[in-house]
Amino acid sequence: MPARRCVPWLVCFTGGCSLLSPERAAEVQAQPVIRLEVTAPPPLQELLTRNLALGRVNRLSRGEPLPDGELDRLVAAAPEQARELLDTEGYFNADVHIARVDAAGLPTVRVLVHPGPRTLVRQVQIHTLGPLVSDAVQQPHARAAAAALLRDWPLPAGSPFRDADWSRAKTASVAGLRAQGYVQADWTDTQARVDAAEQRADLSVTVASGPLFRVGPLQVRGLKVHDPETVANIAALKPGEPATESMLLDIQERLQKSDLFDRATVSLDTTPPLPEATPVVLRLGERMLQEATVGVGFGANVGARATLNHVHRRPFGKPWVARNNFDIAQRRQRWVGELSTQTLPGLHRNLVAGGLERLKSDTDVVRAANLRIGRAQETRRTDRLLFVEWNRSSTTSALGGEQSDALSLQYHAVWRRLDDPVLPTLGQVWSGQIGAGHARSDPGGSGPFTRLYARLDAFRPVGSWYGQGRIELGQVFADGDVIVPEALRFRAGGDESVRGYRYRSLTRQVNGIDVGSEVLFTASAELARPFLARLPALWGAVFIDAGRAAGSWGDLKPALGVGVGLRYRSPVGPVKLDLAYGEEEKRLRLHLTVGLAF
Repeated sequence: MPARRCVPWLVCFTGGCSLLSPERAAEVQAQPVIRLEVTAPPPLQELLTRNLALGRVNRLSRGEPLPDGELDRLVAAAPEQARELLDTEGYFNADVHIARVDAAGLPTVRVLVHPGPRTLVRQVQIHTLGPLVSDAVQQPHARAAAAALLRDWPLPAGSPFRDADWSRAKTASVAGLRAQGYVQADWTDTQARVDAAEQRADLSVTVASGPLFRVGPLQVRGLKVHDPETVANIAALKPGEPATESMLLDIQERLQKSDLFDRATVSLDTTPPLPEATPVVLRLGERMLQEATVGVGFGANVGARATLNHVHRRPFGKPWVARNNFDIAQRRQRWVGELSTQTLPGLHRNLVAGGLERLKSDTDVVRAANLRIGRAQETRRTDRLLFVEWNRSSTTSALGGEQSDALSLQYHAVWRRLDDPVLPTLGQVWSGQIGAGHARSDPGGSGPFTRLYARLDAFRPVGSWYGQGRIELGQVFADGDVIVPEALRFRAGGDESVRGYRYRSLTRQVNGIDVGSEVLFTASAELARPFLARLPALWGAVFIDAGRAAGSWGDLKPALGVGVGLRYRSPVGPVKLDLAYGEEEKRLRLHLTVGLAF
């Protein structure tokens, strides 16, 4: 779930004010009463300076002189305090020396630390009690949970032993077991036996799993307009399945992606505990029935643009969703509309969609229309769309015109395996399209055709950089002189294709006029990394793109583009500004894109 950060603004309306409390202001202005000098490795130096009583005395005294004998008491207590602090970091044999210097000016206390070797974890024993032990004999889910408890223990043998890491390991490990549906899991015994002489720690923990909680009835709260059946279809609960954290998060993500709710929380009702049929509680806040969004901007591909998006989440009082998008730009004017059912059983939607478009390039004007009827299924990892579509396009250029229309059956799918769906750094996305139908063109003839398209986007860390690669292939097969509509053919060039070239300019030409092509190949490789540690969302990038669309594979000679770019990784998707050099055009071109959609 994406996080939102809010930065409070403090505004003073009186003649003057301080952003500090009076006590804090007094601390800042107070004069120190002693000087503390700690000599130790940097992390330990900070630990001792911040937590020793000698390190706090200047903050607490507020400039007032210490009572007689107080400094002597603090100096006497410092060695034991220092050793206790160093013990928490795994240094159980530290050598600590304290020296007091009463020279002119402030009294000075010097702390010299030789930490010695750090204690390491020698062995870890994890014991399990309760139903998990018997469940693991027959149930694959329980076996996986038991294996994960051992495999994912955060403080394995050989790790430095620190109190903070020991506490975090216990917390994280039992939380992982609870996330697998063993909601009442808890530690019955935890021991850390430290051999200070050997600098070794032996860890032993015992967890009582409690019963496996399973999904029971669905309880929906907060509905005012939408139907409970729609919510049940989105939740897609399977009674009796383990009530895991990932299952609850999947439901919450689907509710948010449905665009019906602006607030959705999912939880288990465990009071009283009903392990065999635990109620799943959904608390929802519905979005407005109708919303309209107006925008203006500029795109390197289409020039200045204005957009209007309208959504109605229950047109005619039915459990449907109607969307209309109007996009008016210098080079492109487009309307796209869709009327679909809300989520049906099996996470399906039935839909009717259509569009009109006029696209002007340097050599031609393309007008296109389409209408489709289909069925979609959208899950966390996959999207599927099966539809029948009618397409018509006409192309007008200085050399004349071309018209074609087609009726086809098509199947589109996307498979995602990403660490983050909005700002990925690891994983891959496969996209595939297959279609077949009958086309008619003038000039040209009529006959059957087949269209294939595939694309792979991959993300991988590469040392201190983050790599991104793309490859896409496409081909239209048609008999004789049949020309399929422009929307079903391919062009390359521009943002998210081959940077350094005009939008859709890398394609075949007929008498000097750009036209859609029958084959497509593009590829891209990019490396990016943050500029500064304190600005983790601002990245720099270098990239190389290659590709073209052509009439046949023998005619395809990839054009090359190279460049550098800026990336701002916003919570809603990356903003990209690229400066690319097109090898064929021998010039630089600026590209701006917002968002990354799969």
